[in-house]
Amino acid sequence: MPKFFYIARDKTGNKVTGVEEAANQDDTITRLQAKNLIVISVIPEAGEGGRVSITPDRVMKQRVTLKHNRITGTELTLFCRQLATLLGAGVTILKSLDIITQQVASKRLYQVIKDLEKSMEAGLSFHEAIGKHPKVFSELWINLVESGEASGNLAMVLSRLAGYLERDAAFKKKIVSALIYPAILMCAGLSALLFMTIRIIPTFAEIFKGFNIQLPFLTQVLLNISFFIRHFGFVMIIVLAVGFWFLRKYISTKTGKKNFQSLLLKLPIFGEFFRTLCVERFTSEMSTLVESGVPILYSMEIAERSVNNLVLAEVIHKIKEDVREGKPLGQSLEKSNFFDPMVVQMINIGEEIGELSNMFKRLNTFYQEYLENFFTRFTSMFEPIMLIFMGGIIGIMVIGLFLPIFEISQIGGK
Repeated sequence: MPKFFYIARDKTGNKVTGVEEAANQDDTITRLQAKNLIVISVIPEAGEGGRVSITPDRVMKQRVTLKHNRITGTELTLFCRQLATLLGAGVTILKSLDIITQQVASKRLYQVIKDLEKSMEAGLSFHEAIGKHPKVFSELWINLVESGEASGNLAMVLSRLAGYLERDAAFKKKIVSALIYPAILMCAGLSALLFMTIRIIPTFAEIFKGFNIQLPFLTQVLLNISFFIRHFGFVMIIVLAVGFWFLRKYISTKTGKKNFQSLLLKLPIFGEFFRTLCVERFTSEMSTLVESGVPILYSMEIAERSVNNLVLAEVIHKIKEDVREGKPLGQSLEKSNFFDPMVVQMINIGEEIGELSNMFKRLNTFYQEYLENFFTRFTSMFEPIMLIFMGGIIGIMVIGLFLPIFEISQIGGK
């Protein structure tokens, strides 16, 4: 009877390796699961020297052409969903990764998955393997996978992670779609103003030179602005580009990023929007973590490392320390002065009735709807405001250009 080398985890999360005699790989998996082991990989063992070899039937040909090098959010979400589905169907994780490599279109993702296979065949767990690729897999990925491996519910945890990634991608898509029209309208308006400033106003300036009249103040201002843009516009672009570069360099530092994010949160009107965006991100991650069975303190720690806002990260850190000291989560949230009273009340209720993950999920749904409504109102208001603004500016230009013509016509009439 052939022998199979296996790598597995027991219920406490400890790694277990060994050799099992069985008719085939599926029979090996069944025997290991009967021993309450979580199977990571099963590999046929060579006859000589007891060394592991990978048989040809484990190597599958690539059926999808690798089209690009980047890894998109959609591809990473699909990878998570496919892996969750295959593991849920009882397929081993290594076999699942082999199957997925046949379907990826990203050359980089293909290489990453192949590296995951090699790492796990060398004895690493799945969370240790993905931890070698921090630019691809976030802290949320790594910690959720680790909790899934330890609890023996990796398929379920990956399914919830895939759901989180899908909801997050759909939400971002709605936000981008809502901003496309205002961006197009603004670009068109600014292009029209620039065309009038560079082409139309200089034409009128040449006409006015032929008349010996004192130009009105508004007309002179328009001519000066046109002259400045035409002769110093390139210098302005260079200055703005250099300023933007230095701003990006400053924001890339921890202090600069924190100061910039703090400034965004203090902006009138939009400051509330950015704060709500932070709360939405926090509730989304917490609902996924708590629902996946991650302890509340560990969830707070993961959320602190995962959120992309240093101000919120500091708030979460203080809340985590209060909870570590035994204080209720709702009370710690209220003490932070960052969260709305509704968040505090719902978390208090969730703690009392043991439905904390459900409360986080409801809060996340509420804030997503709030942000979507905000963008809907913003785009509906932006169009008339932009049209009025552009109409006002163009009207001022037209008046400024025609005032001298009126004076010339009056002089000619005399």
